[in-house]
Amino acid sequence: MQLTLKTFLERTESFLPQNEIVSRQADGQLFRYHYADYCRRTRQLASALARLGVKPGDRVATLGWNTYRHMELYFAVPCLGAILHTVNIRLTDEHIAYIMNHAEDVVLFVDPDLLPTVERVAPSVRSLRHIIVMDDRPAPLGDCDYESFLATGDPDFAFPEIEENSPCGMCFTSATTGDPKGVVYTQRGLYLHTLALCLRDVLAISEHDTVLPVVPMFHANSWGLPHAAVAVGATIVLPGPHPTAADILDLIEAERGTFCAAAVTIGVELYAQLKKKPRDISSLRGLMLGGSATPEALMKRFHNEYGVPILTAWGATEAAPLATITHVRRSVFEAGPEERIKVRIRQGIPVPGVELKVLDDCGKPVPRDDRHPGEVHVRGPWIATEYYRDKRSRDSFADGWWRSGDIATQGSDGSIRLVDRAKDLVKSGGEWISSVDLENELAACPGVLEAAVVAMPDARWQERPVAFVVPLQESGELDPDILSAWLARRFAKWWIPDRFVVVAALPKTGVGKVDKRTLRERAAGLAL
Repeated sequence: MQLTLKTFLERTESFLPQNEIVSRQADGQLFRYHYADYCRRTRQLASALARLGVKPGDRVATLGWNTYRHMELYFAVPCLGAILHTVNIRLTDEHIAYIMNHAEDVVLFVDPDLLPTVERVAPSVRSLRHIIVMDDRPAPLGDCDYESFLATGDPDFAFPEIEENSPCGMCFTSATTGDPKGVVYTQRGLYLHTLALCLRDVLAISEHDTVLPVVPMFHANSWGLPHAAVAVGATIVLPGPHPTAADILDLIEAERGTFCAAAVTIGVELYAQLKKKPRDISSLRGLMLGGSATPEALMKRFHNEYGVPILTAWGATEAAPLATITHVRRSVFEAGPEERIKVRIRQGIPVPGVELKVLDDCGKPVPRDDRHPGEVHVRGPWIATEYYRDKRSRDSFADGWWRSGDIATQGSDGSIRLVDRAKDLVKSGGEWISSVDLENELAACPGVLEAAVVAMPDARWQERPVAFVVPLQESGELDPDILSAWLARRFAKWWIPDRFVVVAALPKTGVGKVDKRTLRERAAGLAL
């Protein structure tokens, strides 16, 4: 037996056809259908692609939101033997054109509201032959609408036999520096990654779950949740185009969501929205937040006020994306919620199947004392070993290991604690300051919703930290002296930021992370 994604689809098609998929539409209405319909349409879509001339190994791109049509592509393209390239809709036109040309995409599926981007970009994508608009109405651009295209396929189409090491997916990094870099996933890699997500000590995704993947389907396989949900036949609730925190909470309440995954910044917005308008989110067994370190204060707020535990993991586009998970050992679990939170604010231990090491500047493993930082290296069956057609970044890989660029310490139990991205550490007077530690402590200060710390150029010390802080209440005020005193309880004087800038919101990247490059540019202006 080959370890391919089609085995998951066929299992659910045979044994769990009546379970449901729910998709929020652009008008806010909900579209519902069963896995029996989903699997039939997925076969029909693969057939239509084959009749269009798409061959194994061809790249099929998507530019879309978390919807049921996008979900159909998640399996139709790989099960045909082609490669699904999910394009980040929030990249610049220049970067979108670059990655589509680099991938040599031959077909593009696009949501209707993203057509202006395609109109600007498509003429410069040399390989692109067909554009399908994910709608049921005639499209002003491209070949035709999705439903008309689907009708050209055979709902009884038999998927071809595919070798498990064949490529089936592609994502590009979000390009914080330079051009985006491509990562290719194999059938076997995503199959094993999917199994890992379903383990009890990882995410425990099961048929009993109602999974709400808020993390975008255009980013790092939506953290693997679409694959895992289909594999076990879990109910899936897709938030659709332009979802707000209010939309997400309404879906959790109405559909009795059990597992939700999103960026940390979305978690902050969810909490703020709950304070404005309470909802019943008691059905959640877990809220998974990623993309950056989750503040301890946010974990306590969700647990103490709503009884919802926040799960933390670490990974990246290069890791498909999950590499570590916070595992609460039975002794800690029995010790109570405070002790469990101390574990969950860390980034955890390797997911089964992944190897991990934290190395210092000399390439030696750091002591497990939680004091010595080093760069996190990982390898495993779903971890990238190279970037797609990119010889410039070979230093990122060695002997099957991926060098993440993330700096962490390692505790006596082997779990890692993210200290910073290498480029986000503040070096003041030759000493390192962790922006993550400062941000987490500021988030715990009364009246603070979230915070970001970046380096500001300094003539004497080379760099000094500056903190951008969002108040918990709109139009709220924060006293810099109070913020400084709050940090002084825990940190040495030279760690305390020189400036506290109160802002209404922090800038975000295309995948929902805090945009520290923009903040560094603003901080540089403050130093003038």
